[in-house]
Amino acid sequence: MKKLIIQMPCYNEEGTLAIALGALPREVLGFDKVEWLIINDGSTDKTIEVAKANGVDHVIDLGTHQGLAKGFMAGLDACLRHGADVIVNTDADNQYCADDIPKLVAPVLAGEAEIVVGARPITEIEHFSPLKKMLQKLGSWVVRAASATDVADAPSGFRAMSRKAAIQLNVFSQYTYTLETIIQAGQKDMAIVSVPIRTNGYLRPSRLMKSMRAYIQRSIFTILRIFIVYKPMRFFTIVGAVPFAFGTLIGCRWLYYFLIEDSTRTRLPSLILAAILILIGVQLWIFGVVGDVIAVNRKLLEDIQQRVKRIEYR
Repeated sequence: MKKLIIQMPCYNEEGTLAIALGALPREVLGFDKVEWLIINDGSTDKTIEVAKANGVDHVIDLGTHQGLAKGFMAGLDACLRHGADVIVNTDADNQYCADDIPKLVAPVLAGEAEIVVGARPITEIEHFSPLKKMLQKLGSWVVRAASATDVADAPSGFRAMSRKAAIQLNVFSQYTYTLETIIQAGQKDMAIVSVPIRTNGYLRPSRLMKSMRAYIQRSIFTILRIFIVYKPMRFFTIVGAVPFAFGTLIGCRWLYYFLIEDSTRTRLPSLILAAILILIGVQLWIFGVVGDVIAVNRKLLEDIQQRVKRIEYR
């Protein structure tokens, strides 16, 4: 029996949850059973009561507010324990059109992808400001470059994933799972695709993005952190090349002036600066080597973790 579980992370969603749940399907082509699961992330309103009143099959209560990333991972763990073959993640604010769930899971069912991300029509969303639309596109471009994928809408939380993909994913961020899981999937060579999806009307402002500046800062930090974890050699090689190159240029300049132009002046400050920059560059490259060795151990630990999870989730 093939089972689909649709999960929703929730934090004080009593005002919109009934609308979002009312739109979810109970039958999806290709599945024998469709279940709903919510993750209550420390809500202080009647989120749980609304969920139960609207027929939710599983309620995961985190007790205290732990953030979207931990809620997402708690949901994956619960879905796997309940025997999900495919997991769909959506938002409780009814932002995404639930009628597109069959389109979202189709590539997974066909074996064409392990993860499918719904691509919103960003330019057509009326409540997105021009600045937000531009930043959404820019952020998605950066994630595509960092992950070597062609995901069109990286911040989209409307996504489907296979059981195999859910077992492999780990989220280290305390902020959000959206960018990290894409970069991680790309670095792990998981098949990941985008499908165009529709959005619903605007019901409430985003709780994740308190300000544009904070969102940009956290997104950049998340991308850099995951890139360092999964591509340490490449990251530190690029970063180390900058001071090394400047140090080499300054050193060549010092040699030119010392040997050809005016051998009576030592130009000691330039020589010291060149040496410092070259040493910084070399040290960053050493960090890359150490990080690469650590990455090998991480891959071994992840392999062990996946084996344990497969046994645990049987």
